Amino acid sequence: MWKLKIAEGGSPWLITVNNHVGRQIWDFDPNLGSPEELMEIEKARNNFTNNRFQKKHSSDLLMRLQFSKENPVSVVLPQVKVEESENITEGMVTNTLRRAINFHSSLQAHDGHWPGDYGGPMFLMPGLVITLSITGALNAVLSEEHKKEMCRYLYNHQNEDGGWGLHIEGPSTMFGSVLSYVTLRLLGEGANDGQGAMERGKGWILSCGGATEITSWGKMWLSVLGVFEWSGNNPLPPEIWLLPYMLPIHPGRMWCHCRMVYLPMSYLYGKRFVGPITPTVLSLRKELFTIPYHEIDWNQARNACAKEDLYYPHPLVQDILWASLDKVVEPILMHWPGKKLREKALQTAIKHIHYEDENTRYICIGPVNKVLNMLCCWVEDPNSEAFKLHLPRIYDFLWLAEDGMKMQGYNGSQLWDTAFTVQAIISTNLTEEYGPTLRKANMFMKNTQVLEDCPGDLNFWYRHISKGAWPFSTADHGWPISDCTAEGLKAVLLLSKIPPKIVGEPLEAKRLYNAVNAILSLQNTDGGFATYELTRSYRWLELINPAETFGDIVIDYPYVECTSAAIQALTSFRNSHSGHRQEEIDQCIQKAAKFIENVQASDGSWYGSWGVCFTYGTWFGVKGLVAAGKNFNNCSSIRKACNFLLSKQLPSGGWGESYLSCQKKVYSNIEGNRPHVVNTGWAMLALMDAGQVKHQFLVQYFLKGEMGLQWLLSY
Repeated sequence: MWKLKIAEGGSPWLITVNNHVGRQIWDFDPNLGSPEELMEIEKARNNFTNNRFQKKHSSDLLMRLQFSKENPVSVVLPQVKVEESENITEGMVTNTLRRAINFHSSLQAHDGHWPGDYGGPMFLMPGLVITLSITGALNAVLSEEHKKEMCRYLYNHQNEDGGWGLHIEGPSTMFGSVLSYVTLRLLGEGANDGQGAMERGKGWILSCGGATEITSWGKMWLSVLGVFEWSGNNPLPPEIWLLPYMLPIHPGRMWCHCRMVYLPMSYLYGKRFVGPITPTVLSLRKELFTIPYHEIDWNQARNACAKEDLYYPHPLVQDILWASLDKVVEPILMHWPGKKLREKALQTAIKHIHYEDENTRYICIGPVNKVLNMLCCWVEDPNSEAFKLHLPRIYDFLWLAEDGMKMQGYNGSQLWDTAFTVQAIISTNLTEEYGPTLRKANMFMKNTQVLEDCPGDLNFWYRHISKGAWPFSTADHGWPISDCTAEGLKAVLLLSKIPPKIVGEPLEAKRLYNAVNAILSLQNTDGGFATYELTRSYRWLELINPAETFGDIVIDYPYVECTSAAIQALTSFRNSHSGHRQEEIDQCIQKAAKFIENVQASDGSWYGSWGVCFTYGTWFGVKGLVAAGKNFNNCSSIRKACNFLLSKQLPSGGWGESYLSCQKKVYSNIEGNRPHVVNTGWAMLALMDAGQVKHQFLVQYFLKGEMGLQWLLSY
């Protein structure tokens, strides 16, 4: 039986700064599990498979089953049922809060964080499996049980038409379909296995034009595997890293996720690396294309992209750029004396790869560059220490649920989830009852703060300061983020107001000051806050975004969510530490509030980039303005935001916004106009923070808010 292990090492090749606090990995032990437990797990798996087209997300039932044994809920309170005409009492609300916190406390890990599934994208696991296959480490790293659960996941999330999407909710794409099919083949599935699933997958691929129509990221992965020719890729020259930083197109000016993915891609492209040509690779060359492999026009394939994948079409300037690089520049760089420059660029790229690896303890900023960096280390030296240090960190990205094993979009969301959970529990005024839960969370918050900047000249490595910040996941990951730092600071400030005998000692003042310094350092000149770093270049750089599937990825844009979180954190800090850098903090808050007002849409909403979507962004927009001292009476932006939210409330009283809002950038209800508990919670929080329900002349708004509360209590 599988078991979730928390804060454990287990390998001499693991490096940690805090004794692995926050680490969550799944381990298989054939001796674990009673017949009843194994039967319950199998029931959960079968239930998911049977309903996979109606409910595409897992419920983390394997983790919940384990924690129900390790952290049983002592008393299960009855659910509150509210009739349509019934008044909601304080007792009803308090009972519901206790019921929720009792359950949520049972899901807390012993190191203080809340583990959970952070999966969804379908293009992450293929890169891992391709890399392990190329390096010959597939069977050493992945047990038969790992492979079985990965196959389960891929089959469970195959669409009814036979293809796979960009993510588990999405329609079939060439990117998702080809990479998922290839992954299953590399995991040992035959071309006719899966009770017809493999044949249907191949059928979808061929009916939509074959693998030549895959996106640029997919072309790169197939090329290193040997199932695509490098001449069918648009150039990714590593020489871009040798350009002067003053140029707006220097990769050091790009969003860190963007540059950290294209850094190892450029290394592999510069070397034109191709893995071993195995019988499976040769077979895939026959299975994935509509014409024989040797007849494919690879030059034409460079810009080919299936219509299902084309979210961001290449502008003409890109076509001219790639053609010029491919036909003129690359031939020079591939031969002497231009090859000398290529060698220098490759040496520069691998140095930056090693710096990223070492300063994230080989976790890396995300799963895509994690496996790319690992492959680059192997290409440089198959016996290198760097490659060996990468291997045990693979498990940090793997998560298991009843739908199978997936590769997560990060090594987890440990800090983020814990910071919000702390704030939520404290807001109930039930802190004494849940002291043990908050004490463990307080310990985790303190253990996860980043205590030092990365070594060396940060400007040379294009890194921002990180001392005092909080990451999204763990201290070992270590990348600082503006809103994670803000939410972390808010949480520890709230914990500091509770007696230490209940929650433990507060974070020391010096570390609070470091967090404030990190936040202040991240404000852009327009008042807004981006994610990991300052915005370093210009929006027009998106013209050279080569990723057909992703938009707005080239620079680190300022966001309403990050800006709002910074305002809230600095306001909370100012209220309790008024003597520290007060003038700077006041100015920062004023500029940030102005930014939020400036980016509000004409309908009163804010576009949320890190949650679904207008509901999420509007919640943050309102909270930021309220924290800055504005209210329903004196701020038209808040009034417009309330009107927007109330205009989207459903007849049931709840709110339900689809992920399609993110893609279409137009508010879209969930199919069937169904409400969703999370959207409803965000909308209600925004309306309450705005003070909207206090205005007697808006009785109808109050009644609509009451409807939302009734729906939440009855959920």
